[in-house]
Amino acid sequence: MLRSQRLAVVLALEERKEKEALEHMGKARELVEQHNEQVGNLNRYQQEYRDQIRNSQHGVVPVSRLQAWQAFIAQLDQVILQQQKQLDQAEAVFDARRQEWQRAWERRRGMEKYIETCRQQESRAQDLQEQKLSDEAAGRAFARRRR
Repeated sequence: MLRSQRLAVVLALEERKEKEALEHMGKARELVEQHNEQVGNLNRYQQEYRDQIRNSQHGVVPVSRLQAWQAFIAQLDQVILQQQKQLDQAEAVFDARRQEWQRAWERRRGMEKYIETCRQQESRAQDLQEQKLSDEAAGRAFARRRR
C-alpha cells in the first residue's frame, strides 16, 4: 500500500478533530451572543427604569421612594457587572476554542499538503520505474535485432 493511501486514515482523523473543534467554537460563539444579548437587555432595562424615575419626579417624592429607586438601580448595576463578567469569560472561552480550531485546521491542511507531496513522489517513482522497464525492453529488443 502506498504511503499516501496509508496517510488517508490520519487525514480522516485530522478532519474529524477539525470538525469537532469547529462545533465547539460554534457553541462558544452562541454562548457569547447569549451573554451579550443579556447584557444589552439589562442595560436597556436599567436605562428605561432611570427614564421612568426622571419622568416621575415632577413633584415632591418621598425619600423612601428615592432610596428604593437607588437601591434597585444599585442592584441592577451589580447584575450587569456579573453578567459582563460572564460575557468576558465566554469571550475568553470562545477565543480559546477559535485557537483550537485554527490549530486543527492547520494540522489538517498540513496533512493534506504532505499527502499531496507523497502522491507526487509516488507518481515520479512510478514514472521512473516505467521508464526503466521501457528502456530495458528497448535494450533487449535492440540486442535481439543486432544478432
